[in-house]
Amino acid sequence: MKIKELLDSPKVTISCELFPPKKGTELQNAMDIVHAIAIDGVDYMSVTYGAGGTAVGKSLAIASEVERSGVPALAHLTCIGAKKDGIARVLRDMKAGGIDNVLALRGDRPQGMDELPESDFPHASDLVRFIKETGDFCVGCATYPEGHPESRTLDEDLENMKRKVDAGCDFLVTQMFFDNEMFYNFMYRLLAKGVRVPVVAGVMPITNAKQVERIFTLSGTPIPSKLRAVVERFGDHPEALRQAGMAYTTGQIMDLIANGFNHIHVYTMNKPEVIGGIRRTLSEVIKL
Repeated sequence: MKIKELLDSPKVTISCELFPPKKGTELQNAMDIVHAIAIDGVDYMSVTYGAGGTAVGKSLAIASEVERSGVPALAHLTCIGAKKDGIARVLRDMKAGGIDNVLALRGDRPQGMDELPESDFPHASDLVRFIKETGDFCVGCATYPEGHPESRTLDEDLENMKRKVDAGCDFLVTQMFFDNEMFYNFMYRLLAKGVRVPVVAGVMPITNAKQVERIFTLSGTPIPSKLRAVVERFGDHPEALRQAGMAYTTGQIMDLIANGFNHIHVYTMNKPEVIGGIRRTLSEVIKL
Protein backbone atom coordinates (compact mmCIF):
# COMPACT_ATOMS: atom_id res chain seq x y z
CA MET A 1 0.00 0.00 0.00
CA LYS A 2 1.17 3.52 -0.77
CA ILE A 3 1.54 5.57 2.42
CA LYS A 4 0.08 8.60 0.65
CA GLU A 5 -3.26 6.76 0.54
CA LEU A 6 -3.20 6.43 4.33
CA LEU A 7 -2.27 10.07 4.83
CA ASP A 8 -4.97 11.31 2.47
CA SER A 9 -7.64 9.65 4.62
CA PRO A 10 -9.17 11.38 7.69
CA LYS A 11 -8.24 8.54 10.06
CA VAL A 12 -5.53 8.84 12.68
CA THR A 13 -2.31 7.05 11.71
CA ILE A 14 0.47 5.97 14.06
CA SER A 15 3.82 4.90 12.63
CA CYS A 16 7.22 4.14 14.10
CA GLU A 17 10.87 3.91 13.11
CA LEU A 18 13.21 0.92 13.14
CA PHE A 19 16.95 0.89 12.61
CA PRO A 20 19.08 -2.05 11.45
CA PRO A 21 21.46 -3.77 13.87
CA LYS A 22 25.15 -2.90 13.77
CA LYS A 23 26.07 -6.57 13.95
CA GLY A 24 24.75 -9.14 11.51
CA THR A 25 24.21 -11.61 14.33
CA GLU A 26 21.50 -9.31 15.73
CA LEU A 27 19.42 -9.35 12.55
CA GLN A 28 17.04 -12.00 13.86
CA ASN A 29 16.35 -9.87 16.92
CA ALA A 30 15.43 -6.99 14.61
CA MET A 31 13.06 -9.30 12.73
CA ASP A 32 11.44 -10.30 16.03
CA ILE A 33 10.93 -6.60 16.86
CA VAL A 34 9.18 -6.13 13.51
CA HIS A 35 6.61 -8.77 14.39
CA ALA A 36 6.18 -7.55 17.97
CA ILE A 37 5.37 -4.05 16.69
CA ALA A 38 3.09 -5.43 13.97
CA ILE A 39 1.08 -7.27 16.65
CA ASP A 40 0.68 -4.06 18.66
CA GLY A 41 -0.60 -2.39 15.50
CA VAL A 42 0.95 0.44 13.49
CA ASP A 43 -0.07 1.88 10.14
CA TYR A 44 3.44 1.66 8.70
CA MET A 45 7.04 1.21 9.81
CA SER A 46 9.96 3.36 8.71
CA VAL A 47 13.33 1.56 8.34
CA THR A 48 16.54 3.60 8.51
CA TYR A 49 19.42 3.17 6.08
CA GLY A 50 22.55 3.70 8.15
CA ALA A 51 25.07 6.53 7.89
CA GLY A 52 26.40 6.96 4.36
CA GLY A 53 24.24 4.09 3.12
CA THR A 54 25.87 1.51 5.37
CA ALA A 55 23.92 -1.60 6.37
CA VAL A 56 21.81 -1.27 3.22
CA GLY A 57 21.42 -5.05 2.92
CA LYS A 58 20.13 -5.38 6.47
CA SER A 59 17.85 -2.36 6.02
CA LEU A 60 16.24 -3.87 2.92
CA ALA A 61 15.91 -7.25 4.64
CA ILE A 62 14.09 -5.62 7.56
CA ALA A 63 11.88 -3.51 5.28
CA SER A 64 10.91 -6.60 3.30
CA GLU A 65 10.08 -8.40 6.55
CA VAL A 66 7.87 -5.47 7.53
CA GLU A 67 5.95 -5.90 4.27
CA ARG A 68 5.61 -9.65 4.90
CA SER A 69 4.19 -8.89 8.36
CA GLY A 70 1.28 -7.13 6.65
CA VAL A 71 2.40 -3.57 7.44
CA PRO A 72 3.62 -1.10 4.77
CA ALA A 73 7.34 -0.32 5.01
CA LEU A 74 8.88 3.10 4.45
CA ALA A 75 12.47 2.40 3.42
CA HIS A 76 15.03 5.17 3.93
CA LEU A 77 17.35 5.95 1.03
CA THR A 78 20.27 8.38 1.28
CA CYS A 79 22.13 9.91 -1.67
CA ILE A 80 25.23 11.54 -0.18
CA GLY A 81 28.18 10.37 -2.29
CA ALA A 82 25.82 8.22 -4.42
CA LYS A 83 25.80 7.56 -8.17
CA LYS A 84 22.74 6.97 -10.33
CA ASP A 85 23.54 3.34 -11.10
CA GLY A 86 23.92 2.51 -7.42
CA ILE A 87 20.63 4.18 -6.47
CA ALA A 88 18.87 2.50 -9.40
CA ARG A 89 20.14 -0.88 -8.19
CA VAL A 90 18.82 -0.26 -4.67
CA LEU A 91 15.44 0.79 -6.07
CA ARG A 92 15.24 -2.44 -8.09
CA ASP A 93 16.00 -4.41 -4.91
CA MET A 94 13.27 -2.51 -3.08
CA LYS A 95 10.70 -3.37 -5.74
CA ALA A 96 11.79 -6.99 -5.64
CA GLY A 97 11.20 -6.94 -1.88
CA GLY A 98 7.68 -5.57 -2.28
CA ILE A 99 8.60 -2.06 -1.06
CA ASP A 100 6.60 0.79 -2.59
CA ASN A 101 7.43 3.64 -0.18
CA VAL A 102 10.76 5.47 0.08
CA LEU A 103 11.95 8.22 2.42
CA ALA A 104 14.40 10.21 0.27
CA LEU A 105 17.24 11.80 2.26
CA ARG A 106 20.49 13.51 1.40
CA GLY A 107 22.11 11.85 4.42
CA ASP A 108 24.49 13.11 7.08
CA ARG A 109 27.81 14.64 6.17
CA PRO A 110 30.63 12.19 7.14
CA GLN A 111 32.38 13.18 10.36
CA GLY A 112 35.46 15.32 9.83
CA MET A 113 34.57 16.12 6.21
CA ASP A 114 34.19 19.83 5.38
CA GLU A 115 33.04 19.29 1.79
CA LEU A 116 30.30 16.92 0.69
CA PRO A 117 31.58 13.92 -1.31
CA GLU A 118 31.00 13.94 -5.05
CA SER A 119 27.52 12.70 -5.93
CA ASP A 120 25.03 12.56 -8.79
CA PHE A 121 22.52 13.89 -6.26
CA PRO A 122 23.71 17.14 -4.64
CA HIS A 123 20.38 17.58 -2.87
CA ALA A 124 17.52 15.41 -1.62
CA SER A 125 15.28 17.04 -4.24
CA ASP A 126 17.51 15.53 -6.95
CA LEU A 127 17.01 12.09 -5.40
CA VAL A 128 13.23 12.60 -5.21
CA ARG A 129 13.08 13.45 -8.90
CA PHE A 130 15.19 10.41 -9.84
CA ILE A 131 13.06 8.01 -7.77
CA LYS A 132 9.88 9.33 -9.36
CA GLU A 133 11.38 8.94 -12.84
CA THR A 134 12.69 5.44 -12.08
CA GLY A 135 9.64 3.64 -10.72
CA ASP A 136 6.18 3.74 -9.23
CA PHE A 137 7.18 4.76 -5.70
CA CYS A 138 5.48 6.87 -3.06
CA VAL A 139 8.19 9.25 -1.84
CA GLY A 140 8.45 11.01 1.49
CA CYS A 141 11.05 13.48 2.75
CA ALA A 142 12.26 14.69 6.14
CA THR A 143 11.47 18.16 7.40
CA TYR A 144 12.84 20.11 10.35
CA PRO A 145 10.43 22.32 12.35
CA GLU A 146 13.42 24.11 13.90
CA GLY A 147 15.21 24.34 10.54
CA HIS A 148 17.92 22.04 9.17
CA PRO A 149 21.19 22.46 11.11
CA GLU A 150 23.01 23.42 7.89
CA SER A 151 20.47 26.04 6.79
CA ARG A 152 21.28 29.66 7.57
CA THR A 153 17.64 30.55 8.25
CA LEU A 154 14.33 28.76 8.64
CA ASP A 155 13.07 30.53 5.52
CA GLU A 156 15.98 29.11 3.50
CA ASP A 157 15.13 25.66 4.83
CA LEU A 158 11.48 26.10 3.86
CA GLU A 159 12.53 27.03 0.32
CA ASN A 160 14.58 23.83 0.15
CA MET A 161 11.56 21.90 1.41
CA LYS A 162 9.40 23.37 -1.36
CA ARG A 163 11.96 22.19 -3.94
CA LYS A 164 11.52 18.62 -2.67
CA VAL A 165 7.75 18.89 -2.98
CA ASP A 166 8.02 20.42 -6.47
CA ALA A 167 10.29 17.50 -7.43
CA GLY A 168 7.54 15.02 -6.54
CA CYS A 169 7.68 14.45 -2.77
CA ASP A 170 4.29 13.03 -1.66
CA PHE A 171 4.52 13.69 2.09
CA LEU A 172 6.82 15.00 4.82
CA VAL A 173 7.91 13.49 8.14
CA THR A 174 9.27 15.85 10.79
CA GLN A 175 12.36 15.50 12.89
CA MET A 176 11.37 14.80 16.48
CA PHE A 177 10.10 17.81 18.41
CA PHE A 178 8.91 18.29 21.98
CA ASP A 179 7.06 21.61 21.75
CA ASN A 180 3.75 21.50 19.88
CA GLU A 181 3.39 25.27 19.70
CA MET A 182 6.66 25.47 17.79
CA PHE A 183 5.35 22.81 15.40
CA TYR A 184 2.08 24.70 14.82
CA ASN A 185 4.03 27.86 13.99
CA PHE A 186 6.17 25.87 11.58
CA MET A 187 3.05 24.52 9.86
CA TYR A 188 1.70 28.04 9.29
CA ARG A 189 5.01 29.01 7.67
CA LEU A 190 5.05 25.85 5.55
CA LEU A 191 1.54 26.54 4.26
CA ALA A 192 2.51 30.13 3.51
CA LYS A 193 5.20 28.72 1.18
CA GLY A 194 2.51 26.86 -0.72
CA VAL A 195 3.42 23.39 0.58
CA ARG A 196 0.20 21.34 0.74
CA VAL A 197 1.38 17.73 1.04
CA PRO A 198 0.54 15.79 4.24
CA VAL A 199 2.92 16.35 7.16
CA VAL A 200 3.55 13.59 9.70
CA ALA A 201 4.46 14.89 13.17
CA GLY A 202 7.47 13.13 14.73
CA VAL A 203 7.60 12.64 18.51
CA MET A 204 9.86 10.66 20.81
CA PRO A 205 9.27 9.53 24.40
CA ILE A 206 12.21 10.33 26.68
CA THR A 207 12.71 7.11 28.62
CA ASN A 208 16.17 7.70 30.08
CA ALA A 209 18.05 10.82 31.19
CA LYS A 210 21.00 10.30 28.83
CA GLN A 211 18.70 10.71 25.82
CA VAL A 212 18.09 14.38 26.54
CA GLU A 213 21.60 15.74 26.00
CA ARG A 214 22.28 13.30 23.17
CA ILE A 215 19.19 14.47 21.29
CA PHE A 216 20.11 18.11 21.83
CA THR A 217 23.69 17.51 20.66
CA LEU A 218 22.85 15.47 17.55
CA SER A 219 19.79 17.31 16.27
CA GLY A 220 19.93 20.73 17.86
CA THR A 221 16.33 20.17 18.93
CA PRO A 222 15.64 22.33 22.00
CA ILE A 223 14.22 20.65 25.08
CA PRO A 224 11.23 22.59 26.49
CA SER A 225 11.42 23.64 30.13
CA LYS A 226 8.44 21.40 30.97
CA LEU A 227 10.23 18.31 29.70
CA ARG A 228 13.55 19.32 31.26
CA ALA A 229 11.76 19.63 34.61
CA VAL A 230 10.44 16.08 34.19
CA VAL A 231 13.94 14.77 33.52
CA GLU A 232 15.43 16.68 36.46
CA ARG A 233 12.72 15.45 38.83
CA PHE A 234 12.70 11.78 37.79
CA GLY A 235 16.11 11.32 36.12
CA ASP A 236 17.54 9.29 39.01
CA HIS A 237 14.56 6.94 39.02
CA PRO A 238 14.54 5.01 35.71
CA GLU A 239 11.06 3.49 36.01
CA ALA A 240 9.50 6.78 37.08
CA LEU A 241 11.22 8.64 34.23
CA ARG A 242 10.07 6.05 31.72
CA GLN A 243 6.49 6.46 32.90
CA ALA A 244 6.72 10.26 32.98
CA GLY A 245 8.36 10.39 29.53
CA MET A 246 5.61 8.24 28.05
CA ALA A 247 2.96 10.44 29.69
CA TYR A 248 4.56 13.58 28.23
CA THR A 249 4.58 12.14 24.71
CA THR A 250 1.05 10.79 25.05
CA GLY A 251 -0.05 14.31 26.00
CA GLN A 252 1.73 15.70 22.93
CA ILE A 253 -0.06 13.23 20.68
CA MET A 254 -3.48 13.97 22.19
CA ASP A 255 -2.91 17.69 21.66
CA LEU A 256 -1.79 17.15 18.06
CA ILE A 257 -4.84 15.04 17.22
CA ALA A 258 -7.19 17.48 18.99
CA ASN A 259 -5.79 20.24 16.77
CA GLY A 260 -6.35 18.29 13.56
CA PHE A 261 -2.90 16.74 13.04
CA ASN A 262 -3.87 13.10 12.65
CA HIS A 263 -0.61 11.58 11.44
CA ILE A 264 1.94 10.77 14.14
CA HIS A 265 5.38 9.18 13.79
CA VAL A 266 6.94 7.79 16.98
CA TYR A 267 10.71 7.45 17.27
CA THR A 268 10.73 4.30 19.41
CA MET A 269 14.45 3.39 19.38
CA ASN A 270 13.41 -0.18 18.44
CA LYS A 271 11.34 -0.61 21.63
CA PRO A 272 8.03 -2.37 20.87
CA GLU A 273 6.73 -1.57 24.36
CA VAL A 274 6.80 2.14 23.53
CA ILE A 275 4.41 1.96 20.58
CA GLY A 276 2.31 -0.63 22.38
CA GLY A 277 1.96 1.59 25.45
CA ILE A 278 0.97 4.61 23.39
CA ARG A 279 -1.64 2.71 21.40
CA ARG A 280 -3.19 1.20 24.52
CA THR A 281 -3.35 4.56 26.32
CA LEU A 282 -4.89 6.28 23.28
CA SER A 283 -6.98 3.36 22.01
CA GLU A 284 -10.25 5.33 21.91
CA VAL A 285 -8.62 8.55 20.64
CA ILE A 286 -7.04 6.71 17.72
CA LYS A 287 -10.40 5.24 16.68
CA LEU A 288 -11.94 8.68 16.05
